[in-house]
Amino acid sequence: MTSHAHPRSLARVAVDAAALSELYTAPEILRVVNVWDAVSTRVVSELPGTRAIATAGHGIAAAHGYPDGERIPLDLMIAALERIVAATDLPVTADLDGGFADAGETVRRAIAVGVCGANIEDRMRPLRESVDVMEAAVHAGDSEDVRFVLNARTDALLKAGDRPRGEALAEAITRGRAYVGAGAQCVFVPGVLTGDEAGALVAGIGLRKVSVIGLPGALTAAEYEALGVARISYGPMPQNVALTALKRLGTSLLADGVIPDDTEKLNNF
Repeated sequence: MTSHAHPRSLARVAVDAAALSELYTAPEILRVVNVWDAVSTRVVSELPGTRAIATAGHGIAAAHGYPDGERIPLDLMIAALERIVAATDLPVTADLDGGFADAGETVRRAIAVGVCGANIEDRMRPLRESVDVMEAAVHAGDSEDVRFVLNARTDALLKAGDRPRGEALAEAITRGRAYVGAGAQCVFVPGVLTGDEAGALVAGIGLRKVSVIGLPGALTAAEYEALGVARISYGPMPQNVALTALKRLGTSLLADGVIPDDTEKLNNF
């Protein structure tokens, strides 16, 4: 995979955005294995099934020593995204948390370093305010002649509290439809979804307009695909798995173990 010495041109980002948009609308579900730095990007990019790169905001923050939730300085997040873009030739969609107080400006800065799409959270702000955030992100892309691929996230299920599940699903659909109306390509509804729930979201928001996360207990990608889901991602879980492997290796080495014979050299740039 070729590394780029300079940020991608706006024309190239526009091409990437068109390619990413087609991946969302294709009959096959878009599988993205979330990355958090240049070397994880390189490893995932070289897998035959990878069509696009998606970052995990939690993972990038953790790699720099910050908790999740926009605690990492925006300058540092943008710099990390620039390195990730430079490590791949594939379209890159970024987790931009809640937009870092100014979704439009944050998207413009992401586009400037080569990012062509993003997740932005509604954080269960009032609906009108949330729609404004999503519109600002889309309009920022338009101002750069990039049809920015927004995967608008609603936390209607994650933050449902004691509300009946059906009410939370109904709100996710209401918000999702509003975000699609604001120009979002897709709506990310995190949480472990049953087949019936995923089907209800697709019926309410639109075919290949729903994005899910593959947490323990969730359906397989193929099962979600059959229901008309557009995308499945894995959030911080790939980093968690990698760190679990590091922890186990470290435990073994500190107990006088050896490096396994089947270890690959994956970090050569």
